[in-house]
Amino acid sequence: MHVPASAQPRTLFLDTHDVARLIGILGLPACLKSLAGMLRADYLRWQEFDKEARIAAYSEEGTIELMPITDGTHYSFKCVNGHPGNGRHGLPTVMAMGALLDCDTGAVRLLSELTLTTALRTAAMSALAAQALARRDSHSMALIGNGAQSDFQALAFACLLGVRELRLYDLDRHASERLARNLAAAELPGRPLSVRICDSAAQAVRGADIVTTVTAFQGQARVLDAGLIEPGMHLNAVGGDCPGKTELDPAILDRADVFVEFPPQTRKEGEIQQKPVDFPVTELWRVLSGEQPGRTRAEQVTVFDSVGFALEDYSALRFLHAQAQAHQVGRWVDVEPGQADPRDLYGWLRGEIHAASALAS
Repeated sequence: MHVPASAQPRTLFLDTHDVARLIGILGLPACLKSLAGMLRADYLRWQEFDKEARIAAYSEEGTIELMPITDGTHYSFKCVNGHPGNGRHGLPTVMAMGALLDCDTGAVRLLSELTLTTALRTAAMSALAAQALARRDSHSMALIGNGAQSDFQALAFACLLGVRELRLYDLDRHASERLARNLAAAELPGRPLSVRICDSAAQAVRGADIVTTVTAFQGQARVLDAGLIEPGMHLNAVGGDCPGKTELDPAILDRADVFVEFPPQTRKEGEIQQKPVDFPVTELWRVLSGEQPGRTRAEQVTVFDSVGFALEDYSALRFLHAQAQAHQVGRWVDVEPGQADPRDLYGWLRGEIHAASALAS
């Protein structure tokens, strides 16, 4: 890949193979660490962003969402779906793509897959929140829901928080067995992960320092009952991410301090949709900046009500753009005509048609 001159294509394109190659070059632990650092830096610039809740189209089978954001210099968006029944069609539950644009010109600087990247940034965001909210001596985690996102959550907590004991539970034991095999093959710094497959959520949660829920069921569920929660736990609630979809017993929220990304979105889509509109929450950016406290005592129960926010995809796209150029990954494509006279789009089209006809003959 060569950096384009002015007459060459100006948009960098990354497909899933490109992103996988980039992760291979950098190493997964380094990717997670770099992403978490970029997320933190952008959350500390919270006031610079023009923010809004994502725009969603809901159906009985799932949801498709558009997630835009800008800081006045760059504009980014992600289009992402969530369809729990996609397995029967041979499709992933979550698929995504996105773009990074210059605000001054509107030029598209990056077009990229975001399915794999979303898995990375979601895990990095979970770990970033846990760094601020979990007990510093946390070493064990229960992972409830062992689908595609669970591998990345497990590896992020191992790499960024030093978690070394994992308890896995899924209604489908085969999913837990798959996850255990993948984790056994993962190359991680430090001592190996201790992984145990459990027969129930209660068995997995008992005595855990951190509990991550990342289930795909499209509806109101009680993956965790309030009776399972122990003093000092940090709950990382990832699976609830649209109206009508929850994972936690609402009584858990009453006994915990709840932290969110962007309240206007989380109140509609997160666990706190089960609560009145004035239910007290703390924005995570305020904790990261030191404006508000996170964990203040060892026995405190904390909940990160994670639904995913556009700023996180902005950070991920910036990360991809910088790293892909540095390591010459991806290819340059034309998404703008690039005609010599910007006003003569028709003339450019005639030239393209003529050139194509000449090649065909």
